[in-house]
Amino acid sequence: MIQTGAQPLISRPMVVLGMTSVASMTSFYLLVPIVPLYTASGGSGDMGAGLSTGVTMLATVLMELVMPALLARCGYRAGMALGVLLLGVPSALLVLSSALPMVLAVSLARGAGLAIVVVAGPAMVAELAPAERRGEALGAYGVAVGIPAILGLPAGLWLVPLIGYGPVFLAGTGLALLALIGTPRLPGKAAPVEQHGDVYRPLRYAGLARPVIIFATITLAAGVLLTFLPLAVPAGSAGTAATALLAHSCAMPLARWAAGRHGDRHGQSALLAPAVLAAVIGMAGIVWLDNPYAVIAGAALFGAGFGAAQNVTLVLMLARSSSSAFGRVSALWNLAYDGGMGIGAVGFGLVAGPAGYPAGFALIVAVLALALLPSWLDTRSERKPIK
Repeated sequence: MIQTGAQPLISRPMVVLGMTSVASMTSFYLLVPIVPLYTASGGSGDMGAGLSTGVTMLATVLMELVMPALLARCGYRAGMALGVLLLGVPSALLVLSSALPMVLAVSLARGAGLAIVVVAGPAMVAELAPAERRGEALGAYGVAVGIPAILGLPAGLWLVPLIGYGPVFLAGTGLALLALIGTPRLPGKAAPVEQHGDVYRPLRYAGLARPVIIFATITLAAGVLLTFLPLAVPAGSAGTAATALLAHSCAMPLARWAAGRHGDRHGQSALLAPAVLAAVIGMAGIVWLDNPYAVIAGAALFGAGFGAAQNVTLVLMLARSSSSAFGRVSALWNLAYDGGMGIGAVGFGLVAGPAGYPAGFALIVAVLALALLPSWLDTRSERKPIK
């Protein structure tokens, strides 16, 4: 097990982990908004666009189910190396074809790689950081892995009209290969894991189930936003979508860090309801697709709520678990993240055609509002700050 006793918040392994995560996640986020566009342009329409994201998240969820066992057997170092390879190398194949079977095959591979990276990263942070500063450490890590979203989400949309899809796909592959440089310096073996129970075992406990439900609801909305906003804005307003995604990407890591720092000092649970409320109000602004200011402001506010919810839910789950369950908790949290995004993307793809984009976004606002109840219940159940 990696010792954490009196270590500083930022250590060499933490820096290496941050650099590796930034490079690999930039490879992922660069392609998030353009693969659906590429798929739709190949004749697959909204359904194909939704499936491209949905299949990625499905593969991520399936891989996350076995991540605790994979990390226990292979360790962090080998796991991260496999993850960045799966995340990046298949992207180059998209240059060959925009046909739906090719896109879905690549999406499956990238989803599996994403699962490894996003589960191993927070689990390593939880072990490397001092327990009393875990929320701040996860918040700082959130800022680091938020940089790829800030750079990648709008960059893909801006670059495609200038250089085309092919060079952007190859850039995604190159960034993932760059991430391999740091993997030999990562910690080797993962901490011992509990020998009994599956990934879903923590859901038996209300203190863990509530954060999962809340977070999954918010990520459902995030999957809709990232997949369909570039398609939903009026024709000729591509700059609005790119700017909105940039605002979303900037607000998310800042809110994640601020939530971690504030929560370590004043308690995490009280931040859940404000995070959900910010997400609800932000998504409501996006309903006005003809108003670029409402869309951009709404995306920024949703990003702030999403970022805060990321940190608060994960820290609460870790604080309510033993260290031997960190791998399982990280996997479950990421299942909520990626499962929610996949369900949101596929479900919205089914709704958007007959109902239209504004009505579809309004429905997402209503779904988000349902998460206010469990967030309020969690706040009532834990009034003391988590130490």
